[in-house]
Amino acid sequence: MWIVGFLLVLGPLVTVHELGHYLVGRWFGVKAESFSVGFGKELAGFTDKRGTRWKLSALPLGGYVQFAGDMNPAGQPSEEWLALPEEERAKTFQAKPLWQRALIVAAGPVTNLLVAIAILASFNLAYGRLEIPPVVAMLVDDGAAAKAGIKVGDRILAVNGKPIEGFNEVPAMVAAYPGDDIVFEVERGGERLTYEFEIAAVKQRDRFGNEFLTGQVGIGSGSGRLVPVGPAEAVALSVRQTGDIVSMMVTGIQQIVTGRRPITELGGPIKIAKFSGEQLSLGWREYVWFAAMVSINLAFINLLPIPALDGGHLAFYAAEAVRRKPASPRSQEWAFRTGIAFVLALMLFVTINDVASLSLFGG
Repeated sequence: MWIVGFLLVLGPLVTVHELGHYLVGRWFGVKAESFSVGFGKELAGFTDKRGTRWKLSALPLGGYVQFAGDMNPAGQPSEEWLALPEEERAKTFQAKPLWQRALIVAAGPVTNLLVAIAILASFNLAYGRLEIPPVVAMLVDDGAAAKAGIKVGDRILAVNGKPIEGFNEVPAMVAAYPGDDIVFEVERGGERLTYEFEIAAVKQRDRFGNEFLTGQVGIGSGSGRLVPVGPAEAVALSVRQTGDIVSMMVTGIQQIVTGRRPITELGGPIKIAKFSGEQLSLGWREYVWFAAMVSINLAFINLLPIPALDGGHLAFYAAEAVRRKPASPRSQEWAFRTGIAFVLALMLFVTINDVASLSLFGG
């Protein structure tokens, strides 16, 4: 299940990421020399009439599209590029204006975001929008909210100053912030009351034995209902959901960097494979939802301003737009070599982290 789940989620998502680069590049007249699903030795492939080699490679941990003229990590013109005939050079990546190169690079992560939005919008359209009155229907006696003075029947008006329309908005504002202070504004008998207290940090274990740290305040809601939505509202809702997920990712990384969350929560390919298999075992809805989360994750990671990632290229393009000239080829080359070294070191670290978390090794 791990292997099947991993290949079914990562293969298509990486392919559509690279397809985003390819389609926008083709739109701007850039020739693609090869498009590979996977790395390493070619297992099968064909060459289309445009001269692009489409291939399936041995290591199914990613993929790439190789544009004509893209001959070094920094994507800078080289002697080989300068030696090309003018007609061929015009079809290369480096020959295109800055804004077109930026759009080609951004197209990969944007495509991943669009895939996630489409998946979430499909769920919204199929099942509707969850609507739960923002009223405290259940209260844990020794929970943080009860100790602060919140009571059953209180209507939640705002959390941390943000107005609340439905109880389903509250968990996202609590679960990701264990140990943080939180401010609840509630209405009780026509009176507006404010309570400030600390979110309890609780270590939970799911049905698969995975442990994670979550925030809880000890309140629960009453019954809700699913309200049908149209296509436009389904898409708008999915865009907001995607933004909320990205916000939680940023928060999680900040908490790991500052030591508020254990570094063991960082995961790599093995953990993705593990979670993929687990979600696949739960059914297609859980698995497709998980695929949307992974797609957002791929977009988020690739947009980080780290040289060698899409975000690193975009950062250099932004600097070039401001300075009206590109950084020197030597400085870009060193930056991208450093970026590659950092990414490889991070991959090694999270893989070791993943292996150590397996029960086989005492995790």
